[in-house]
This record gives sequence, structure tokens and C-alpha cells, in this order.
Amino acid sequence: MAVTAGKSSRRKAKVAAHATEQKRHAIGSLALPTAVDANHRLWQYTLGVGGYHLLALLAFVPYFFSWIGPVLAIGGIYVFGTLGINLCYHRILTHQGLVLPKWLERTFALLGVCCLQDSPARWVAIHRVHHLHSDEQPDPHSPMVTLFWAHAGWLFFKNNDVDSWDNYHRFARDILRDRFYLFLERNATWMWVNVVQNILFFAVGLGIGWAMYGNYWQGLQFGLSVWLWGVIVRTVLVWHITWSVNSLTHLWGYRTYDTKDNSRNNLFVGYWSNGEGWHNNHHADQRAAMHGHNWWEFDVTWQTVRMLELVGLAKDVVRPKKT
Repeated sequence: MAVTAGKSSRRKAKVAAHATEQKRHAIGSLALPTAVDANHRLWQYTLGVGGYHLLALLAFVPYFFSWIGPVLAIGGIYVFGTLGINLCYHRILTHQGLVLPKWLERTFALLGVCCLQDSPARWVAIHRVHHLHSDEQPDPHSPMVTLFWAHAGWLFFKNNDVDSWDNYHRFARDILRDRFYLFLERNATWMWVNVVQNILFFAVGLGIGWAMYGNYWQGLQFGLSVWLWGVIVRTVLVWHITWSVNSLTHLWGYRTYDTKDNSRNNLFVGYWSNGEGWHNNHHADQRAAMHGHNWWEFDVTWQTVRMLELVGLAKDVVRPKKT
């Protein structure tokens, strides 16, 4: 009878511990990071993000449509999002999961800059803070605060822990040692890269359209379509792909590994982010350049790494310890 009582007590304790853990990993279980100043709105992010979303709605206006537009937007998810953000910003610069020749790494970094997700140094610093405090109060973007906070809300308010040079030097010192990345940081040079990409997309589209139709006004329509879909729509899509990793993959999905946070492998995000959604795998083995550990966890970014490795461009590729 004493044995039965002991088993019952252990079972109750296990259930209670599970309930406590579930409560800790529920939306609303965390307060805002203490370093966030809710009275200090970052208007450059608020207006920038809002403005791009409003401009993206022009895609529903027939005047701005051309068949090349959706091709540029979808292809741009891979070229700018996968190569720039997933591969360079995340797996190379943040986690040092592989090494590329500097000319290629910097080319991919410029593609990442064209996604308007901050300079490489700031992106790396914030992401490293996230891993250090994942789903704890200092985490810059945990959905344990709110879903919207994790998805985009954290961008719009001053966070003294991440918006400072002290933070950059602590968490991204290796990035700032590189004169190329320091150059992008100084005088907001990375923002001028985005100005240039807007001009280039429009100018090239205008030139091609004018040559195709022999008419300036049709060329103008074609150029605006190329700019809208190739820059604005593509940027908004890549934003939501990246943001969904911060939000959805810390709430819904399955857990292959027992990590201290609430990271999940999310099928939807895994596929539409080209591999970043196998997030529990990533948090269990952060340096690994391969995020998909099971056969169904297709990782386009990893396939790109394998291709670069096969042709001799990727070296020191870190593979998972957990598989």
C-alpha cells in the first residue's frame, strides 16, 4: 500500500511539474524584457514596416502587374532570403557553421542587407542574445510575451540591451573586426545599399520594358512592376518568413530534442522558410549548418551548403552532433 501511495505521489508530482512547464511556455507567461522602453517608439521601423506593407498592397492593382513580377518575388525569396538571411546572416555570421571565401560571404551579406533586416552586426547581436536567453525575459522576441510581440512588435520599441554599441561589441565583436561589416555599419551605409537596389530594380525594369514595347509609358509600367514585386513584395514576404521563425516555431510543432526553451520543429515554417523552421533541431545544436535532421525535414539552405561544399567553396562545414 505504501508502494502504491509512493507511485501515486510521484505521478501527481510529474503531472504538476508538466503543468508548471506548460504554464511557463504559454503566451503571456513572460513580461516584456526589462530593457524595453515602451514609451520610446522606434519610428524608423514603425513607419518603414508600415510603409512597405502599404506599398505591397499595390500588387493587387492591375496596373502594377506583369508576369515577371511574381517570378521576381518568389525567386527573390531564395536569392535574397535564403542566401542572404538564412545562409549568410544566420548560419555563417551568427553561428559560424561554415566558411566561405570572403568575396562570396560578402556578396551574400549584401543580399541579406537588401532584405531590410538591419545591418549584419545588429542582426547577429540580437540573434545571439536570443539564443543566450531563449524564452526567458531578456529574450528580445519571445512569443511567451505575445504572439505579435515575437512576430514584429519587438522591432518598434527601444530595447536598451540590444540597441547599443556595448551590446554590438559584446555579441558581434567578431563581425565588427571585419572592415567590410564595419563600413556597412558606419553612417548607416547598409541603408544606402537598399536605396541603390530600389533604383536598380526600377531602372533595369524601365530599360527592358522600353526596349520590349518601344514606348516609354509601357516601359514605365513594366519598370514599376519590376520594382514593386522584385523589391517591395519580396521584402515583405521575406520579413514574414523570418518573423515566423521567431514567433510560430516557439509555439507550435513537435520537439525532437529536450531543450531548455520552447523551440519547435514546425512543418509549415520549415518548408516555407527553406529550412529555418526546424527550430528545435537548431536550438539543440546551434552551430550545425544542417537544420533538418529527419528525412521529411527538407532544408533548402542546407542543400545549398552541400552544393557549395561539393564545388569547393564551402569549408569547415559543421554537421549536427545530435543525429
